[in-house]
Amino acid sequence: MSTEENKATDRRLTEEGWNQGNTAVFDEFLAADFLGHDPSGPLYGPEGFKQFYATYRTAFPDTHLSIEDQIAEGDLLASRWTAMGTHQGSLMGIAPSGKRVAATGITIMRFAGGKIREAWFNYDTLGMLQQIGALPAPGQAS
Repeated sequence: MSTEENKATDRRLTEEGWNQGNTAVFDEFLAADFLGHDPSGPLYGPEGFKQFYATYRTAFPDTHLSIEDQIAEGDLLASRWTAMGTHQGSLMGIAPSGKRVAATGITIMRFAGGKIREAWFNYDTLGMLQQIGALPAPGQAS
């Protein structure tokens, strides 16, 4: 696949999967042996990614991701994104706060055979936890 096709795949995965809740798109674009490197632990295959997705979609049912930048070379694609949502469900044992959250992140994907074979996720978990009130913000008493 070309770098432009890889970018289009990422945009569809974001819009149809994250924003519209169509999890079938994860089966379409993630390789059967997909490996996601996430700070919370490894994600194996499309099913592992769907479990990860469900965790965040349950906590933030109005999640909306926006792709800010994409850089592609060869079989690699880096995508800088912003996620917004309202904390309406439990997240990692943290009760819903009702607070609106904005978090930024970067995902680097490796494509093979027309699918995403591997991905590395890095996002502002600390900022998200501060925004929902689970951790104090800098300069605030704990």
